[in-house]
Amino acid sequence: MAISTKPDPDLPPLVGEAPAFRAALAQVSRLAALDRPVLVVGERGTGKELVAARLTYLSPRWDKPFVKLNCATLAESLLDSELFGHEAGAFTGATRRRLSRFEIADGGTLFLDEIATASLAVQEKILRVIEYGSFERVGGNEVQRVDVRIIAATNVDLPALAAAGRFRSDLLDRLAFDVVTIPPLRERAEDVALLAEHVARAMTRELGRAAFAGFTRDALARLAAHRWPGNVRELKNVVERSLHRWPLPDEPVDAIVFDPFASPHRPAAAAATTATAPVAAPAEEPSGDFAARVHAYEQRLLAEALAAHHYNQRRTAAALGLTYDQLRHYLRKHALGSARREAPSPASASGCVSNRGSPHRAD
Repeated sequence: MAISTKPDPDLPPLVGEAPAFRAALAQVSRLAALDRPVLVVGERGTGKELVAARLTYLSPRWDKPFVKLNCATLAESLLDSELFGHEAGAFTGATRRRLSRFEIADGGTLFLDEIATASLAVQEKILRVIEYGSFERVGGNEVQRVDVRIIAATNVDLPALAAAGRFRSDLLDRLAFDVVTIPPLRERAEDVALLAEHVARAMTRELGRAAFAGFTRDALARLAAHRWPGNVRELKNVVERSLHRWPLPDEPVDAIVFDPFASPHRPAAAAATTATAPVAAPAEEPSGDFAARVHAYEQRLLAEALAAHHYNQRRTAAALGLTYDQLRHYLRKHALGSARREAPSPASASGCVSNRGSPHRAD
């Protein structure tokens, strides 16, 4: 398990201009100089670890160890050993002494992500370190003294957990000297295009392309309309996936791939037979046997995708996760080659040769 003991220059920056986001960053800047515990609260994917890093690198401890541990990734016994170390022979397999994360972070900062998942017993030990700066390794009786600033993060309502007896109220009091709450992306609508552009430029460099051609107006509208349950992490995945799949690097990206599983070949019928939750029926249930219903669904999906992309076959193929040849196969299969022709584009009006073998543009 990797441990960072110095500032990480590769951490991405915190990008945003929304008032709520700028207010949170201003709060971080004020808190950074205070040698007190801080609790960072936010939904998954909002950037809690980046906020913890900002708190660290703006603090007097910026050049000291910055140690990170996700409490949700370890069972209670392993979390106890990671946080507080153990002596040789403390348990089966403990063949030698192991230093604690607190000892490794001595003089610096310890970031405890998903703090709500720690057991009450581990919480009590963390509280003791905050209050007295001391602890004992697992299997040991020698008191270890450390000077560590704790930054904790969670995506759940800790006061509600404390009221239910599932989180120690005294630990919550000590951690919450101040609480930084990161707004979700759906409350930062003005930041969506800014973040998408930032991610897209980085992905363009990774793909070895000369320049990023931008997004179309329709693509930006679809990004803005999305609810982003995964927040900035989800947006990053969506933008990178869309650029990777976009077959026309010299043209603005028009196809936004929100769902990487979307495909006419997806085994949806098999999944439905094993699903425990009811599946909502489509607005207009196709009639007929299984094969007829699958055929009708494919036909409707293709027709809607073509219309959404103004009958541009290459963009439609990219949006559906198909190659151009695969899309052409499905158009022939469903007799969609005679669908209405889109209005001539400025390029065709200026004398460019069109694809006369099909009523749909291919480029």
